[in-house]
Amino acid sequence: MKKPQIVVIIAVLAIVGYLYMQPVKGLQKAEEANHSDTEAATPAAPGMASTISVEQVSESAKSTIGADLAAPITDLEGKLKAASGTEKTAIEKQLATKWDDVNQPGPAAFYYKAVAENEKTADAWITAGNHFNDAYKLTQDTLVQPTFLTNAVQSFEQARQLAPDNLDAKTGLGIAYVNGGAPSPMAGISLLLEVVKQDPTNRSANLNLGVFSMKSGQFEKAVERFKTVIAQKPEVEPYFYLAESYKQLGRKKEAIEAYNKCKTMMPDPAFGQRIDEYIKELN
Repeated sequence: MKKPQIVVIIAVLAIVGYLYMQPVKGLQKAEEANHSDTEAATPAAPGMASTISVEQVSESAKSTIGADLAAPITDLEGKLKAASGTEKTAIEKQLATKWDDVNQPGPAAFYYKAVAENEKTADAWITAGNHFNDAYKLTQDTLVQPTFLTNAVQSFEQARQLAPDNLDAKTGLGIAYVNGGAPSPMAGISLLLEVVKQDPTNRSANLNLGVFSMKSGQFEKAVERFKTVIAQKPEVEPYFYLAESYKQLGRKKEAIEAYNKCKTMMPDPAFGQRIDEYIKELN
C-alpha cells in the first residue's frame, strides 16, 4: 500500500472513529454559570508512563504501516544504537520525521521528546507534546494512553517553564489535562478558556473545546466552537464534528449540509460511503 493511501485511510479512521470514542471520564454537563464550557469530576489517572517504551510503540506502528515503509525506519533505529552526541540527535530527528511521514504520532512523539531534552527550547517541547496529544487521540489502546498523557503533560510543562505566555503550550497542556492528565478535567478547560479569551479565534483551543462540549452533551456550544474554527480555515475534521453536533440537536438540514461538505473536502470512496450512511439515517 502506498504512503498517501495510508495517510488518507488513517485520517478517515481518526475522524469516523470519533463515534466510537468513550467520553472523557468525569466530563458532565456544565451549569450555566461562569462562562464555563463543561463541569468535571475525576478522570482516569495516567499512572503507567514508565511501562511503555518507544520500542513497543514503534513495533505496533510498524505492523500498521507494513514492512516496506517500516524498513528505512528499522535501518535508522539500528544506526541510533551506535550513535552518540550530535549524530544521535540528528538520527532522532530523522526518525521523528519518518514517523510523521506515515502519520504515526506515537513513536514520533518519543523521538521529538528526545530532541527536546537535548535542545531545551519551548518549541521543541511543544512539538513533542502535540505529538503525544495526537497519539492519545488516535489510539484506543488503554495500556498506552496513560503513557501518552503523562508525557504530553511533562512536555508542555517544560515548554511553559521556558515560555510561560506561549498559547500553544497552554492549549496543549489544557487538552492533556482534560483527557486525564490532571486531577480534574476542569483545570484543562480553564486553560483552554484562558487561551480563547486572549485569542478568540485560536484554532486548536476552539476545536478541542468544541469536542469536549460534544462529549459533555453541550452541542449548542460545540456548534459555535466549530463554526469559529471553520471561519478561520475550512477543514474536514471540524466540519465532521459540526455535522455530528447538528445531528444531535435535531437540525437535520444543517447536519446534511455539513456532512456533504466533508465529502467534497475528502474525496475518498470509503469515507464518502460512511458519510452517505450517516445522511441516510437522517432522511
